[in-house]
Amino acid sequence: MRRWRTVAAALVLAGAGVAGTAGAAEAATGPVDNAAPPAACSAVWGSGDKSLADADAAPLTNIRTGRHACYDRMVFDTGAAAGRLGYHVGYVDAFHQDGSGARIPVKGGAILQIYVSAPSYDPATGQQTYAGSAGKSLPGVDIGGYKTFTDTKFGASFEGQTQIGLGVRAKLPFRVLQSGHQLIVDVAHTW
Repeated sequence: MRRWRTVAAALVLAGAGVAGTAGAAEAATGPVDNAAPPAACSAVWGSGDKSLADADAAPLTNIRTGRHACYDRMVFDTGAAAGRLGYHVGYVDAFHQDGSGARIPVKGGAILQIYVSAPSYDPATGQQTYAGSAGKSLPGVDIGGYKTFTDTKFGASFEGQTQIGLGVRAKLPFRVLQSGHQLIVDVAHTW
């Protein structure tokens, strides 16, 4: 009898471990929407610059955002990227358009400048693949009601990379992830 209880307990614990792992995987790569709040939010990501050297990437096709229990998320969709996407993400005192140097105002307590190694046009044809306009808010992105995001601005698509200005409430910790053909930037709600 004791042996069956031990086996049953082991199966219950194993099932709980699998369920917990599935939830963590969805949080990293799943849908961009509200999730059930975790017991406690921990942001050990830091607020220093994060970079990955350029890699092969297809053109940028979309930018979207989502709210989560502990962070706000921005997702950059590209075509079928072959390998890693290059990026440089860091806080700046002012947002200046790449190429021209023109200052673009971004609302918020801090500005996160994001470079993604994916042009907003097809390099072979020159045809636009993402409809961003210099100095304008990102098309189709509504950040109303977000805890951390306060503003979005398109900077430029210059020399094979796209530049975005993301206004945030304060200089908060952030992380950068890649999932398939998506580059993901999460900014924590708190320290």
